[in-house]
Amino acid sequence: MTETREISREEARKLVDEGAQLIDVRADHEWEAGRIPGAKHVPLAELNERTGEIAQDRPVVLYCRGGTRSSMATEALAAAGYDAAKLTGGIVGWEEEGMPLEPEGGYAAESGEAAAILEARKKQPD
Repeated sequence: MTETREISREEARKLVDEGAQLIDVRADHEWEAGRIPGAKHVPLAELNERTGEIAQDRPVVLYCRGGTRSSMATEALAAAGYDAAKLTGGIVGWEEEGMPLEPEGGYAAESGEAAAILEARKKQPD
């Protein structure tokens, strides 16, 4: 198994500014709650079927909430010949550093099924 390449927030931002692809591998409810501007949503569970949507001739920066899912995605893409790296600290680290999130008021949602249910309840009118 190869070592997962990990990059800092500053390095990630620089790579994306230079044309790297930013891929969010979190679940739908997490993506809807908040995401890094410019990211493309490819949930980890769909990565194998959707690899064709990720250009192989440009670097790829992957992120999740904290790093577990993006590590798996980074390893899978690197094994498939991509120049892939994961964002250190995920979206949580990004948010803690005060870096921008979309949409306005976006935040790093909890992962997991229970969190998805809670997020759905928040959206329902009283």
